[in-house]
Amino acid sequence: MSGTGPVEPADPTRATAADDPTGTNSPRAEPDHDIIGTDSPRLSDRWHALPPRVRHGALAAGAVAAATAAVLLIPQPPAAAPPDQPPPPRPSAVTDVRYLGIAGTPATEPTGDFLFEVTVRHGPPVTVDTISTTLTGLRTLTTPDTPFTVRSGTTQRLTVHISVSRCSGLPLDPELPILDVTLRNTDAIQQHSFIFGDPYSRDLSALLHSTCDDI
Repeated sequence: MSGTGPVEPADPTRATAADDPTGTNSPRAEPDHDIIGTDSPRLSDRWHALPPRVRHGALAAGAVAAATAAVLLIPQPPAAAPPDQPPPPRPSAVTDVRYLGIAGTPATEPTGDFLFEVTVRHGPPVTVDTISTTLTGLRTLTTPDTPFTVRSGTTQRLTVHISVSRCSGLPLDPELPILDVTLRNTDAIQQHSFIFGDPYSRDLSALLHSTCDDI
């Protein structure tokens, strides 16, 4: 009686070699080293292989890109500063003083009240610091009291109280009586002389005659 023992596993390598002595069916061994280079064309070879028209177009595009980058890197000049604002006008250039007449009846005493109005046409507000007469022997007070401020585009009514303190040497018929007015705004302080015509001259002469004729 014949029998078979346990089947021993066959050696795959030896079994394959036995079955295929030529080794044509044996599995291929994996390479034991890395590939560090290929035979692919170099970049310069690819460049020279391009048609001349393509190469010229690429060169032109590169030149344009380089020029654009150079322009972008040039520092830009700072923005121009806004033009300077003109200075505000001198107070005397925008202030008018106009004579209105006597307050009440003509003066018969050493003091008379003379009405004026002060107008500021434009610009910053103007402050009237002082008002005085140029004639020696006269004193002045005002209502409202100085200093007072007149805003742009407005008019302030003003009463100047003029009194005779001394008649000696005082001209009784001044032709061009003057008021000296000190004006101030954000630009300057000025003393300006305002000359008034015949109405103010006549009214002031009436005050001087009524006070000084008998002296």
